[in-house]
Amino acid sequence: MTELLSIESLDMEARGIARRDGKTIFVEGALPHEQVLAKTFKKKSSYEMAQTQQVLKSSSLRVPPACPNFGVCGGCAMQHLDATAQVAIKQRVLEDNFKHIGKLKIPTVMAPMYGPFWHYRFRARLSVRYVRKKDEVLIGFREKKSHFVTNMSECLVLPEAVSDLLPKLRQLFTQLSIKEAIPQLEVCVGEAVIVLVIRHMQPIPEEDMLKLRQFAQAYGVSWWSQSKGPDKVKPFEAADVDKLYYSLPQFGLNMKYLPTDFTQVNPYINRALVSKALRLLQVQAEDRVADLFCGLGNFSLPLATQVRQVVGIEGSDRLTTRALAAAAEHGLAHKLSFSTLNLFEIDVQWLRDLGYFDRILIDPPREGALAVSQALAQLDAHERPKRIVYVSCNPATLARDAAELVHQGGYRLHSAGVVNMFPHTAHVESIAVFES
Repeated sequence: MTELLSIESLDMEARGIARRDGKTIFVEGALPHEQVLAKTFKKKSSYEMAQTQQVLKSSSLRVPPACPNFGVCGGCAMQHLDATAQVAIKQRVLEDNFKHIGKLKIPTVMAPMYGPFWHYRFRARLSVRYVRKKDEVLIGFREKKSHFVTNMSECLVLPEAVSDLLPKLRQLFTQLSIKEAIPQLEVCVGEAVIVLVIRHMQPIPEEDMLKLRQFAQAYGVSWWSQSKGPDKVKPFEAADVDKLYYSLPQFGLNMKYLPTDFTQVNPYINRALVSKALRLLQVQAEDRVADLFCGLGNFSLPLATQVRQVVGIEGSDRLTTRALAAAAEHGLAHKLSFSTLNLFEIDVQWLRDLGYFDRILIDPPREGALAVSQALAQLDAHERPKRIVYVSCNPATLARDAAELVHQGGYRLHSAGVVNMFPHTAHVESIAVFES
């Protein structure tokens, strides 16, 4: 049974929000200020979930979804919303999190950072499933609210070269003898190579290896295999091990990485984000800077081209090893030091023992950087860095940590804004600046 609903706003998952007798109803496929006929598919005591069946009064921001998979594929949630309006909504999400979680008002809302709206996703983990009844292999993102694999022949957020390969990959996998033992295909697109990591639950026989190698030769890709965990990932051809890298041309850097290493999925935005973070830090040539959650040196190496010393700290040995190698390769090892430590368990004494930093950059995972923020908040006034730039992939934990820095530590929130790292999704990337 459908009902008429008036949509008031949008939530973080790009669902319309309506209310009935004080009860919140999340409506998939609906936009603010629309009137829709919707059908409830999930009821709880405090809320309901519904699906739009018909739009009776359409928002001026509604656009036709460009991708034929939209509505089925779980990869994108906002294609029916004008791309610039998507960013405005993400900005509001950031401001709301600061207001309600951090009890803070952003003094200066920075202009959003934009990049390409399509073909931006240079990293993706695709599901693979052999459908015995149809004798075909499906390769794609999972369907919404389902373990089924989307029947994809193209994907408009993947690079065009990868999207064009999807039908050919499906045909290839259908011909493999182990097609029922391949659950996943990981895509990593570097500056010079497309890496495809094939996850296989049983050994790849020689006849299948031959077909995969012929495909690689025909389409210029590099096959890597993963038989168990991430430490088992290796290239079919030994010569391919160092071919994967992304560039930061404004700093003269090429950052090598392995398919299992964390890197940003959107290289266009990443380049702009690194440059903006350094500008916001207002680094000086004699500065000593800390890069916390430094990964493989995405910010550390660019910083080392501009300051006296950079200390990078990260929880993964594998990534700090890669960062050290990159520093040596670029002639920056004399300015850089890297160490491996769990930054979720540090305290103020550990921070004091590192010595004074003029600036600090923080780029944590979704869990945020609460222990780091608490340690910074406990520093005496003369020990505090002049500026902190915090890059976040979760506005809720950013707002929580901002509250710690401002309310407990006496830092001043200078500015914050969103970074459109994942167009057409509800993911909110952001950046914030604090001053002592």
